[in-house]
Amino acid sequence: MTTLAFVMHGVQEANPFVRLALKYSPHPLAGLLAVKFLALGLGFYCWRCGRERLLMRINILFAIVVAWNMLALIVSGFGVV
Repeated sequence: MTTLAFVMHGVQEANPFVRLALKYSPHPLAGLLAVKFLALGLGFYCWRCGRERLLMRINILFAIVVAWNMLALIVSGFGVV
């Protein structure tokens, strides 16, 4: 959701893979959903292969990214109701 909020306010996506998906999708939500389903599939694959430690590290990384995005939205005034 933070990515959509940024894109809707003209901020360019920093992740080159997500940026590519956004560029070639008919709607930003479709591109993001495609990337999220791919990430879900990779997460499931890691879980099935017993790579729980890797999944934990990735989850921590994404939690930090989401927290950073939320802070940026609040400070910039995008998230202020």
